[in-house]
Amino acid sequence: MRFDLIDLDLFRHVAEAGSITGGAARANLALAAASTRLRKMEASLGAALLVRGRQGVTPTNAGRTLLQHARVMLAHADQMNAELAAYSGGLAGQVRVLSNTNALTEFLPEALGAFLAANPKISVEIEERLSDEIVGLIAEGVADIGIVAGTVDTGSLETFPFRSDRFVLVVAAGDPLAEEGRVTFSDVLDHDFVGLDRASALQRFLADKAARIGRQLRLRVQLRSFDAVCRMVECKVGLGIVPQSTAMRAMRAMAIRTVALDDPWAQRELTICVRRIAELAPYSRRLVEHLRDQPGLDLPPLSSPLAGEGAERS
Repeated sequence: MRFDLIDLDLFRHVAEAGSITGGAARANLALAAASTRLRKMEASLGAALLVRGRQGVTPTNAGRTLLQHARVMLAHADQMNAELAAYSGGLAGQVRVLSNTNALTEFLPEALGAFLAANPKISVEIEERLSDEIVGLIAEGVADIGIVAGTVDTGSLETFPFRSDRFVLVVAAGDPLAEEGRVTFSDVLDHDFVGLDRASALQRFLADKAARIGRQLRLRVQLRSFDAVCRMVECKVGLGIVPQSTAMRAMRAMAIRTVALDDPWAQRELTICVRRIAELAPYSRRLVEHLRDQPGLDLPPLSSPLAGEGAERS
């Protein structure tokens, strides 16, 4: 039984994608070539590695064992390549990052832009997930770095502070809710909402919070960005829940107001999590160090004069 690194990388991608087609695409292999490799791996082992069904594939017990070892071996190979690359012109490699919606839309673009510009041989693959999903996937070795809400139990993962933000309710200027000092999420669930696409981590989070109290979000329209949500709120389509950092920026050009959400989950302490910082490839450690060194966002209290300035300017 001999598996090479291409075999292991392919199997990891197939297992994580839940399909041979998706795994082949991630591994940059033709579907026919990927299928042939998988069959040869199973023939060499003398046991099935995947259960194939209409909904995709799932690893067998043997497949789960192989997946665990494949992740370790591929991580060690990446680390070896990165350390050797230092002798031939600098660090090179790919970092796999999982992030919740807040960090992905508000903080990572600028931070990653600066990092990638300074490290042209390092690439970053980033995927949006719910915070609790990220913790499990980082623990399993699916990705190198996770950015999660500070309220999530990170277990044995090593963590580092990243940013602070909070979710606020945004309403159109002139909406009676704009006169409220604070509201709870349950207080406003009888209103129509503007939200993100159902696949977004934040939208799934809010839908879950509503379901836990026996309610449902009344979504009138779903969009792909917080800025678009704010624009629809300005047009009085419904209410929105966005990071305060987004609302501060949007209020400079839109007739919207913010209302504080009096729910514990509204305060967002964003946290970087990794399995073991010492075990990361050098280029992944460099990204963690870069993210930790970024300046934080100084958010004014919601009673700040800024809360009214945006509506008056627009």
